[in-house]
Amino acid sequence: MDGHARRRLWTAVGLVALLAVGGCSADGGSGGAQDSAAVAPQQGAPAGGAKAEQGADAGGARSGAGGGSPDLRVDQRSIIYTGTMRVRVDDVDAAARSAVTAVTGIGGFVGGDERASGGTANARAELQLRVPAERFTAVLEELARLGRQEQRAIRTEDVTEETVDLDARIATQRARVESGRKLLARATSIGDLVTLESEVARREADLASLEAKKRRLADLTALSTITLTLVGPEADVRDPEPDTGFLVGLRGGWTAFVASLGVLLTVLGALLPFAVAIGVPVAVLVTVLSRRRRRAPAPVVSAPPPVPAARSAP
Repeated sequence: MDGHARRRLWTAVGLVALLAVGGCSADGGSGGAQDSAAVAPQQGAPAGGAKAEQGADAGGARSGAGGGSPDLRVDQRSIIYTGTMRVRVDDVDAAARSAVTAVTGIGGFVGGDERASGGTANARAELQLRVPAERFTAVLEELARLGRQEQRAIRTEDVTEETVDLDARIATQRARVESGRKLLARATSIGDLVTLESEVARREADLASLEAKKRRLADLTALSTITLTLVGPEADVRDPEPDTGFLVGLRGGWTAFVASLGVLLTVLGALLPFAVAIGVPVAVLVTVLSRRRRRAPAPVVSAPPPVPAARSAP
């Protein structure tokens, strides 16, 4: 074997040895790392778990205290409930008294009461009842048991986003009012004082308007509205059908003609005093002028001088 071949052999042996040593050290290091990794979670699990729980609690607190978005749960939303109901009863007045008693007994009140008495059988009553929103469904069921329910309609309006928007706008406007008052307290000239007073008054008016809207929404969401119609046993609740036909058109045309004639006569009556006040003097003036023209002598027209006859040529 020559020298060149021996050098190749020793080089190969050296590479094999290096690879073998590197593999052993890698196996030992990875095993140590795995052992350390296996021991570390066991030793640090309580601390890590506590930090994770604290982080979760802090995140929940931030999400709860942030207030940037409304709570999407149904019981936390701002909803306006409105209901209408028609019930046929034997005694309208007695049923109306029972309905008022049921509503006032749970903290509600009567917002409107309109009744038409055409006898016990044809009597009719329309009550506008304001009841707490959480008792809306229960009150409807109780009112339906007053007699025979013939009609019921329930409408809802979700105003959660509008309420949250109003809260944010009110907070911002209050901050603007406070900053305006601070500037007003530091005013040094009459011009600045007048300008800042006007600005603060405008901001306070805007704040009062926003707060009024908020109170209105709060009232509508806290107290639901139920329109209850009570009718007697023989009361007619059918909607009147529209009249059509030749006679209906003739009657409508005659009514329009009479109305137009009345308007025309009204206009003529309004113009008559002006016509008398202006027309009589004008008529008198025209009469006087015409008489003067008739009495004045006619102007004498002089005849033109005669034209000499043309002489004929010799």
